[in-house]
Amino acid sequence: MIYDYIIAGSGCAGLSLLHYLINEETQRNKKILVLDKSPKIANDRTWCFWERGIGPFENIVHHQWLSLEFNSGKKAHRLNLKEYMYKMIRGIDFYDYVLNEAKKHSNIEFKYHEIIDITQSDNVVNVNTSNGKYKGNYVFNSTPLFYPPINTKNSLLQHFMGWEIKTDTPKFNPSVGTLMDFSVHQKHGATFMYVLPTSDTTALVEYTLFSPSVLKKLEYEHELKEYISETLNIDSLEITHEEYGVIPMSLESFNPSVNENDRIVQLGTAGGFTKASTGYTFQFIQKHCQQLVSQLKKNESPFIQRSFRDKTFAWYDRTVLDVLIHKKVTGKEVFTQMFENIPVSQILAFLANESTWVEDFQIMSKLPLWPFLTSGLKQLNN
Repeated sequence: MIYDYIIAGSGCAGLSLLHYLINEETQRNKKILVLDKSPKIANDRTWCFWERGIGPFENIVHHQWLSLEFNSGKKAHRLNLKEYMYKMIRGIDFYDYVLNEAKKHSNIEFKYHEIIDITQSDNVVNVNTSNGKYKGNYVFNSTPLFYPPINTKNSLLQHFMGWEIKTDTPKFNPSVGTLMDFSVHQKHGATFMYVLPTSDTTALVEYTLFSPSVLKKLEYEHELKEYISETLNIDSLEITHEEYGVIPMSLESFNPSVNENDRIVQLGTAGGFTKASTGYTFQFIQKHCQQLVSQLKKNESPFIQRSFRDKTFAWYDRTVLDVLIHKKVTGKEVFTQMFENIPVSQILAFLANESTWVEDFQIMSKLPLWPFLTSGLKQLNN
């Protein structure tokens, strides 16, 4: 049997694509196979992102904020997002939502085997798993099978540990989240805390670093305990959930396609849809999957050619990352310059690849000229 589409990996990217395929009438008769090593039954991560208006997953948004704070370590700034909302979606809610949609459609199958490799022969793609081979006309891959080489010379890692905590008495303002608090020590590299309250007694507190290597678990735990106790002034609490993650921040190319005929299409981080300088991924995945399904609707190749504007934003991204990797300017300094001198809605538009040329120039004019100029010229050749 040859499937129309095989989705390799059922994380955010794979299930986002499945969601848009389910909701596109022209694709409802396509035979779809979703492959992963195990079912998505755990709340393994939380996605936070900003968005204008109502989004495709609005009914599973766990909480949202119109105001955020940025703390440079010397001064805290209240940021009014204006046309944006900062939103949180829990992993388990997202998985359950899409999987429950899928159960209503007999054209969709799920199989849980380890994916060993993916190869193409003429116009058929073969997926070799621990329990046999599957064939498809297209494979949409979000697994790390085709990741480029990542090392400390071309990359940083964004790594984090987050705790959802519950307090006995009200400690939080659920209408205001802390986007970045750089008041913590910076000895490992760019290091900050998120504090995202979902009620006056509950919040996600996350310790995040941009550095060449991960820490030992006890180090994350120590920093979280110290921050919660000394900065948030909370001594009595219950940890209701813990999550940990590592996101590559690399100058290497993560290509949307791995072959000339575009039958293996890369999704999510595998396809370059993680913004390398920040790690933001959720909204880039949504935009890509929507474009991809729009192409399939027109019976066109699902490989999306990047526009000149897309390439320009990728160059900006590589420039910032080159500055951070080579320690020309610290991450704390970069984000402080931005958030203290530029309207937050303009920053969010820039980070979402939605800003105008004029806004791009205004942002770049606030950053240290020489480090960014030298890195920018260097990255023009890559």
